[in-house]
Amino acid sequence: MPTTSPHRAHPRAVAATVVGNFIESFDWLGYGLFAPLFAARFFPSGDSFTSLLGAFAILGVGVLVRPIGGILLGRHADRHGRRPALILAVSLMAGGSLLIALTPSYAHIGLLAPLLLLLARTAQGISHGGEWPAATAYLMEVAPRHRKATYGSLFSVSTCAGAFTASLLGGALTTALGPGPMASWGWRMPFLIGGILGLVLLVLRTGLAETEIYQRDVRTRRDRGSLRQLMRVHRRNVLIATLFLAGTGAVGGTWTVVVPALGGRLATPGTMMWVVVTATATMLTLNVPIGLLADRIGAARLLVVASVLFAVTGSVSYLTMTGNFASLLFTYGSGVVYLVCATTVLPKLLTDIFPSNVRALGVGLPNAVTGAVLGGITPACAAWAAAHDASAWFIAGVMASVLLAVPASLLTPARSLDAASQSPSAEVQQEERTLTATGS
Repeated sequence: MPTTSPHRAHPRAVAATVVGNFIESFDWLGYGLFAPLFAARFFPSGDSFTSLLGAFAILGVGVLVRPIGGILLGRHADRHGRRPALILAVSLMAGGSLLIALTPSYAHIGLLAPLLLLLARTAQGISHGGEWPAATAYLMEVAPRHRKATYGSLFSVSTCAGAFTASLLGGALTTALGPGPMASWGWRMPFLIGGILGLVLLVLRTGLAETEIYQRDVRTRRDRGSLRQLMRVHRRNVLIATLFLAGTGAVGGTWTVVVPALGGRLATPGTMMWVVVTATATMLTLNVPIGLLADRIGAARLLVVASVLFAVTGSVSYLTMTGNFASLLFTYGSGVVYLVCATTVLPKLLTDIFPSNVRALGVGLPNAVTGAVLGGITPACAAWAAAHDASAWFIAGVMASVLLAVPASLLTPARSLDAASQSPSAEVQQEERTLTATGS
């Protein structure tokens, strides 16, 4: 099988890896943006808020199955290769999007409609749980050691691009079709497009080469992808990874679902979509510079600074959000900046603390668990808090999760924190010594 060298990362291989994150972001934000439109189609009720809670409950179930995807696809990536796991992940992703796009409403097929929606989100939840760790392991294994945060910034580029495209499409469709057709059938278009993009990516990923690190260090190891070894030998690193990821789980569930949905209710039709377009378009120009900065000053240091700043700005903006464009932009934009910083540096931070034989599983399990527990419950918690005048307590909990990056950075091995100060050759030598010591 052909391999991809870490010093000769083929642009096509890199693109085929990170585009999956684009589709995931496109689908995730699209669900949050269009949930107010299609909720009544699957959960008919006299109260629009009750229907929206039903749509969010389906979203929560899809998120709760992410640990299954993180374990199954992470283990698959370690046992059988990064490439097969990436192919399986995008297959589930595309299938779920197409099923949502084509499922008739409750009025046509009754209870089967929400059940099919649940099936689609379950498939996508498993895909989302396994896509990012498999893609992260692949990309970090083909990236030059001294440019890993820069390569990681491509994940945040694709995340912003997915959100930008979903919101731009939503704004354009709302303007062109109007509220009636959008609620009737226009909301299906993003899911149809997401499914088609997934099929295209599936074709591209079948041509991926396996990484050299996997072929050399992992393929013949009997303990590759061992969940038992991960939890017994590397449980401290699993804890560190969980602390690092807690903020993205809570903020992801809030800022990519709750804020767009609430903004859509507060503002005139289409306004929230253009807010997302503006924020994500701005951040698209800053993703790679943030990665370069992280490679220079240290990935953990950048994440800690971003977390502390966001704990302040995010709290204020969420609690003072109104239907005004500037207010919505401040609120949504603060979350985007934090998520861009986090998604830029987390691939490097997490893959540095796990050896190659359990790398995808080590990244995937805590990522899926935090995404499921925190990302899954935040939409329902936010809705309940808003109804009971407890939004301040809710956002305090979200920011507490964000600030867990501070103790995580203190627990991270010094070689990971100080990587930016080492020369590329010294970093490579350190990695080789670590691999030798762990038997990788």
